[in-house]
Amino acid sequence: MKGGYTAPPLLNGSATKRPWRGFAMGVLVLVLCSLLAPSAFLLSFYNRFPSGYSSDDRVTLESRLGIYKHLKGGRGQNLKQDQSRVDNLMRKFGPSLKKDIVEKIRVKSDKLNKKKSTGATSKSSGSRTKKGTKPEPLAPALGSFDTIEVEQTKSSNDSSQTEPTQSCQLQFGSYCLWSAQHKESMMDTLVRRLKDQLFIARAYYPSIAKKKEQEKLTKEVKHNIQEHERMLSEAISDADLPHFSGKSMENMDQTTEKAKSCNIDCRNFERKLRQLVDLTEEETHFHMRQSAFLYHLGVQTVPKTHHCLILRLTVEYFRNSRTDDLEGRSIYEVENAKLQHFVVLSTNVLAVSVTVNSTVMNLRDSRNAVFHILTDSQNFYAIKHFFARNNYKNATVHVLNFEQLKLKHTNSQKLLPSEEFRVVARNKTEYISVFSHSHFLLPEIFPDLQKIVLLDDDLVVQRDLSRLFDIDLEEKVVSAVNFCRVRLGQIKGFLNGFDYGANEDCLWISGLNVVDLKKWREMSISSTYQELLQNGKESNPKQWREMSFPLTILALKDQVHELEASWIQSGLGHDYAISDGALQNATTLHYNGNMKPWLDMGIPKYKDYWRKYVTHTERFVDECNV
Repeated sequence: MKGGYTAPPLLNGSATKRPWRGFAMGVLVLVLCSLLAPSAFLLSFYNRFPSGYSSDDRVTLESRLGIYKHLKGGRGQNLKQDQSRVDNLMRKFGPSLKKDIVEKIRVKSDKLNKKKSTGATSKSSGSRTKKGTKPEPLAPALGSFDTIEVEQTKSSNDSSQTEPTQSCQLQFGSYCLWSAQHKESMMDTLVRRLKDQLFIARAYYPSIAKKKEQEKLTKEVKHNIQEHERMLSEAISDADLPHFSGKSMENMDQTTEKAKSCNIDCRNFERKLRQLVDLTEEETHFHMRQSAFLYHLGVQTVPKTHHCLILRLTVEYFRNSRTDDLEGRSIYEVENAKLQHFVVLSTNVLAVSVTVNSTVMNLRDSRNAVFHILTDSQNFYAIKHFFARNNYKNATVHVLNFEQLKLKHTNSQKLLPSEEFRVVARNKTEYISVFSHSHFLLPEIFPDLQKIVLLDDDLVVQRDLSRLFDIDLEEKVVSAVNFCRVRLGQIKGFLNGFDYGANEDCLWISGLNVVDLKKWREMSISSTYQELLQNGKESNPKQWREMSFPLTILALKDQVHELEASWIQSGLGHDYAISDGALQNATTLHYNGNMKPWLDMGIPKYKDYWRKYVTHTERFVDECNV
């Protein structure tokens, strides 16, 4: 009846099914999405497969290339290099390609490069007209670690002839020479053939995959590519290849022949071929940069054997009860200005021991020789104990801790040995060593001395150096060997606009120098240098070490006496072309460059001249396997 009680609907009634029906539809949609997402991923992977990299490999490669581009902006594109690269590929893979395809690719490539070169020429000529001035002959750039690269811009006349060598030298320095010297030829012909087949198959695959009527051939090419990639991922040499590799290569040859018989778009084939070439070259260049970085890291890192020697000597110094000081025994020799005083700035105990030992062994009278070794706190006790344990023909060895000296003009308590600068000029790489900031403190460190001979710790002496103290410096402050392979006019871009003299004047190098400390004090060379350094630090405080190159030239302008070239043979740390006659006839051998003789990457044929002066009788040298 009306207005009566109405019973509530049952829980399992039809009215309660409507909310659950919507929920079921949502679950069904999620299930469908979960099934479609992997299919879409596999489909996209299938479309990207022709590039020849799996998803993980592609991400890794792209990230590596990103890092590579971050380092000095990446590789410069060169039209002539690009054209020659394609021509070389055409010559290499010509027998496996159809002749009409090769000809069409070459014709189209020529047209494209002519168009690009015309636009590039007009653009570059317009920029030159707008600027109206030529670039500086040399421009400074901060190199790896503490090395400065002074790079020269090439003229347009000879850049095409020497571009590959120049680019390698500019970017990698002596690593290029080292890698060329230690390059091993790849003798695994089967692995190389597999890579060549894989390269061609990847170039054909995109064009074949677009043809619906070639579905069977597409699967066959894809299968062969996967098979080759699987073998190459596990094999580096021919011995690592599986027994069925020969059959796989035959199948790939047959598949490639079928692909060549298809009518494909030459533009797609050319585009894919260029893409693969560019990716391969970028990856190769990245690995070359990575190898160069590891090379420079090895150059700057103390070898494990040398670190062992330093630690053992330091521990032995504090364990030994007897004193190693010079007090009462040879304090007179240290301050006697009438004796022959040699000064070495070094933090390498083994290197400085060879320099001192070779000098003493060739001196006419070693009793008049006094060696002053300046080092830092970390190596002070090791070097001090090493020379206390070994006798150097009655020569006096005085070891000083530079960081404990109370000096008036010092701007840094850190010892800086000679600074080396890598100069690339006219497609030739040279290493020039100059005085560091610490060298300009020597008159204050040795106030009682009048004349000294400066030695670098990468110097090996083969003749008597006593005659150096009899040389007349002709009112000059420093005597040094001129280095005329690099002249002042070639490094104007790095000299900050200062007038250093005539453009044809030669540079001079440190390593073996006679210094008149008395004349140095009269000319106030240290004060002049400190003023220049202070002004330079205010303008550019981050590169104050690099300023030692121009400031040394400026502070000692017109104060360098030319030393005969026969006194020193330099370049043993980077030049492979030094003759045996020049090495044997030189008074001293200077291992300037990255390839120091105590490192594994040192030039092998020069190491024997250094090794024969190593103190092999020292127990710790033998125990540390130096």
